[in-house]
Amino acid sequence: MRTMLSIAWTEFRRLFRSPLAWSILAVMQFVLGLIFLVLVQEFLEVVQPDTAGMDNAPGVTDTIVSAVYLWSGIIMLAVMPILTMRTFAEERMNGTFTLLRSAPVSVSDIVLGKYLGLLGFILLMVLLISVMPLSLQLGTSLDLGKILASILGLILLLASFAAAGLFISSLTRQPIVAAVSSFGLLLFLVVLYISGKSQSNGSELFIYLSHFGHFLSFLQGLFQSGDMLYYLLFIGGFIVLTVRKLDNESLQR
Repeated sequence: MRTMLSIAWTEFRRLFRSPLAWSILAVMQFVLGLIFLVLVQEFLEVVQPDTAGMDNAPGVTDTIVSAVYLWSGIIMLAVMPILTMRTFAEERMNGTFTLLRSAPVSVSDIVLGKYLGLLGFILLMVLLISVMPLSLQLGTSLDLGKILASILGLILLLASFAAAGLFISSLTRQPIVAAVSSFGLLLFLVVLYISGKSQSNGSELFIYLSHFGHFLSFLQGLFQSGDMLYYLLFIGGFIVLTVRKLDNESLQR
């Protein structure tokens, strides 16, 4: 456990030793800040006047907060592969992964440590993102239960992105190939959801297999054990695949 946590801390610090992590945080806050301001302006000038006096009119949480978390998930679809490509592919290319494998550390500790390092970055990013919608609490009332569900959903979504990207990164020594392949896999899962929602060829199976279908449930304030189980199986499955892939490499040497 101590070795795994040490690798996680090293991985987390390594992210911030390059401009990449800082650039991602800055760009995410800037882009989502603009989206947040546009949503607030649209709510004040369009939504609120049009829904005044209506029963069960959509409030700030539905029209602004949920939309911010939705946009966060969509943008991170392209950002997470850039982060995860560094985990194994870049280390293979630089030759540092061989040094790590030569240390008296198990493959499981290496994989879980690197994954926890990515998870720490994800938690920090979600915390910074959440500052914007939570600031609305100063001027209006928010549905905190729905917000907590949205935060949990975003964390699980990004954690699933990280697990998939970790596995793809273990398959190659070219970071760009790892990033493009990870993005392709995540985009395929989004296409599954779109196909499942198609009026002509709708499929409940496609919707279930896509991580975005489960994420939207959290944005609606629904905390269902099936959605949680899906993400846990998704994350656990890709972590196990990564461990098996690196174990097989050791046996072939």
